[in-house]
Amino acid sequence: MTEALFQFIWQHSLYNVTNLSTAAGEPVVVMHPGKRNTDAGPDFLNARIRIGATILAGNIELHIKTSDWLRHGHQDNAAYHNLILHVVYDNDVDEVVPFTPVLALNNHIAADVVCRYEGLMSTPEKLPCAGAFGNVKSIVKENWLARLLAERWEQKLADWNVVLENSAEDWRNLLYWRLAANFGFKTNATPFLMLAQSLPLNILGRHRGNLMQIEALMFGQAGLLAEAYTHPYPVGLLREYNYLRQKYSLTPLPAHLWKFMRMRPPNFPTIRIAQFAALIHQSEHLFSQIIETHAVKEIEPLLDITASGYWDAHFRFEDTEQENQAPKALGKTSVHNIIINTIAPIQFLYAARQGSAGLKDQSLNLLEAVPAEKNNIINLWQATGWEALNAAQSQAQIQLYNNYCTSRRCLECTIGLNIIRSAS
Repeated sequence: MTEALFQFIWQHSLYNVTNLSTAAGEPVVVMHPGKRNTDAGPDFLNARIRIGATILAGNIELHIKTSDWLRHGHQDNAAYHNLILHVVYDNDVDEVVPFTPVLALNNHIAADVVCRYEGLMSTPEKLPCAGAFGNVKSIVKENWLARLLAERWEQKLADWNVVLENSAEDWRNLLYWRLAANFGFKTNATPFLMLAQSLPLNILGRHRGNLMQIEALMFGQAGLLAEAYTHPYPVGLLREYNYLRQKYSLTPLPAHLWKFMRMRPPNFPTIRIAQFAALIHQSEHLFSQIIETHAVKEIEPLLDITASGYWDAHFRFEDTEQENQAPKALGKTSVHNIIINTIAPIQFLYAARQGSAGLKDQSLNLLEAVPAEKNNIINLWQATGWEALNAAQSQAQIQLYNNYCTSRRCLECTIGLNIIRSAS
């Protein structure tokens, strides 16, 4: 028995509630276990119990052993005075807490509750609940997914809020930064964001009508232009960048930040930068278009972009030309990734700051209209029989795995609670 599990059992009443009595033999009825306190002080606040004929309201402290009260030094802490109940698993000493009744639960907790918890904690499976997952009702899982998606966006958008507050509510700049990070996808998200942060949007805006200048600024700031080129295209980019770098006092990023290893060539940062340059070149008033558009079929054309012609035959500067040349368009999977990770969240954040519940719902509906993602995490859940029906559900499953399963936070998970509770 761990203290975390004991608190969990008390919070969710996972014990036999009949025939409870204090160490002094007085009958106990738990009317409300109290609210879990995660700050300093007693474990549960504002509880209500009945001891004999007397109803008491106040705070409760839990320990595995009664003697833990002394071991934790609570006798010297005024915050622990005036408790209505001291709940313990094992009452190993008498009269430790003056004038406070003691309730021991060791004979009221089913062995299966502890067994199931220990099974979740000790399994080598990546998903601790995989063996018992099929017994959890669909409505439990669906409701938990909705809460997980809200949690995921709350965590993500906290940082975005800071960007807005530090930039005088510059939504265009926030969109620019987040799109840049998204174009780097997982592997190159950080250098892509650094690239955007090093290249102000107002500078790009002055050259939007000239694709080559946009490309020169981006490739140059990325640190990916070198002196030894022979092909007219990279030679021209370098010439343009050297002029613009002096004009705007720009400092390029070090080239080593960009990762090419173990990537499919269409995902090379050179291709993604060329595509991002094409988006900047062809997009004016992109933020207002994105905020006002709530259908996938209407957003997809906004991201229908193709890298400039040089990249039809190359994946890196001056590499061997491909025999089978093809335009490097942004694929539908990548477009959906951008909708999931940038467009829907920024719509939600905008709606939240505008106080519009209707716009919030539209951003959620947008996510529900996008197919579920395909990755190793989603495959794990699918193997249990829990298939994500759309991107809203797959995002929630990613949140569940990353923030609960990997750290074995089963006691804080609705599914874990359901599995453990089924034994009580």
